[in-house]
Amino acid sequence: MPGTYSGTIVPLITPLDPHGTVDERSVARLVDHVRAEVSGLMPALTSGEGWALDARQWHDVVAYTVEHADGLPVLAGIQLPDTDAVIERARTAAALGADAVVVTTPFGADVTQDAIVAHYRSIRAALDLPVFLYNEEALSGNRIAFETLLRICKEIPGIVGIKESSGDAAFTREMAEAGTGIPVFEGWENLLVDARGIQGFIGPLANLEPGLCNAMLVDPTPDRQAEINTVCERYGVFRDDWYRWVKKELHRRGVISSPTTHEEAKAA
Repeated sequence: MPGTYSGTIVPLITPLDPHGTVDERSVARLVDHVRAEVSGLMPALTSGEGWALDARQWHDVVAYTVEHADGLPVLAGIQLPDTDAVIERARTAAALGADAVVVTTPFGADVTQDAIVAHYRSIRAALDLPVFLYNEEALSGNRIAFETLLRICKEIPGIVGIKESSGDAAFTREMAEAGTGIPVFEGWENLLVDARGIQGFIGPLANLEPGLCNAMLVDPTPDRQAEINTVCERYGVFRDDWYRWVKKELHRRGVISSPTTHEEAKAA
């Protein structure tokens, strides 16, 4: 139900071996690494290289996350370009036992706001699985306007959260204060101090320091934000290929067996 989700939800990196196979033991260790501090697990989203995973890799990382969740909700990321492809994969997520799916808008700079509403309406009509809206632009090439977000939240049942990654803290605050009853999560570590009214955070730093993320939500002061920024700089979270650097640090700590990225496995 709307309002259920809050706190820090971790967009899990996808542990791959050098051949590109998802490493189940590393998935299990990663879930155990963050378990005590997070309220949900979000595999196969952007931090999990979700846009690049093939169907088998996507299936395996979601399946392994569900297998080792041990009570934590699993919200499966789906980063595919059109509605039909999303629905097909969402059905697989439901069959695997995911609690919800996290879905971008359809891909393309020419996608209209009406088409975005139709996209989410079709997904919800096709299956009885809750949906987390993912508002971003880097992958899809478009974003959800404020009025469109309000419309989706009002008109389409089963929307259970918004990952607000527009990069505009004022927009995030406006959405969080809109009174929709749908929890809004900030998607950028560097904007947490300015994103007042949010119900939680979803970002790559949660793979490494979920406790620090929680502390920021409880005490969103400039000093705490400075600490967050310093840690993100140290671990490469602010780099364009942040997932690569997060993997390197998790490997250094012994949480995952290999820091291999999808690109590296594909080139091998």
